[in-house]
Amino acid sequence: MFVSGVSSRSWGARLASALVTLISVLFALGWASIIVWAIVVSFRPESEPLGRGDVWFGSAWTLANYVKAWSLAPFGQYYLNTVIIVLTILGVQVVTITLAGFVFAHFRFAGQRTLFFFILLQLMIPTSALLAPNFGTIRALGLFDTRLAVAIPYFGSAFGTFLMRQAFLEVPRDLVDAGIVDGCSWWQLLRHVYLPPTMPTLIAFGLSSVSWHWNEFLWPLVVTISDDVRPLTVGLVRFTQLGEIGARWSLLSAATLLVAAPLLLLFLVFQRRFIQSFLHSGIK
Repeated sequence: MFVSGVSSRSWGARLASALVTLISVLFALGWASIIVWAIVVSFRPESEPLGRGDVWFGSAWTLANYVKAWSLAPFGQYYLNTVIIVLTILGVQVVTITLAGFVFAHFRFAGQRTLFFFILLQLMIPTSALLAPNFGTIRALGLFDTRLAVAIPYFGSAFGTFLMRQAFLEVPRDLVDAGIVDGCSWWQLLRHVYLPPTMPTLIAFGLSSVSWHWNEFLWPLVVTISDDVRPLTVGLVRFTQLGEIGARWSLLSAATLLVAAPLLLLFLVFQRRFIQSFLHSGIK
């Protein structure tokens, strides 16, 4: 009976694992089908509009949509703006979340729990609720329609602060005490004791930050009006307004892939590092 019970539980575990795998595969196929459809349609001749029962392959494959999309928008400027904005945000965030996480993990001071609670409270505030006050601040600073206006609201990250604090708390206290005994200053402790074992967490946050801000749309749309400072996602809007009745899907798909291609390529190149960083950081 004991063997029978163990066998029954084993079959139950296998069935549950198979079910989870099947669901994961279905979700993956559903996600991949959208990408595959966009790629196929982007090579479809623009003269062959999509219709009921005819939403995949056209009569021929052509690169004309990519050529036309590149000519209709200053993608070179959009790429430059996006890279500058994303790297500016990431550079400042790495400094702010590292210092904030270190303070909350290493020091003890009055009101620490309350302050950390209010930082975490920001995670519950929807971004759209902050559009009006942030826009007013940008106007008051005279930064409207600049790359800095797009980047400033993201210089601090509640999620990043929480992530780094949790990572720093996992550093063995014996190592910290040894550094203190050796006469290390706070910045030496941070540089030589706290940061080395938590680099995977910092890398994981960096990958998340780049992905998130590369795809950011609403805030840049609000604070920019010129192509000189607009990022790729906002520049993509013009392709939804070209058709008299609706979007020209072949052209729109080509333009969308031009925007998404760098992230897709980066993921393919650094896929293993990307996954390992998230696993080591504890992000699920």
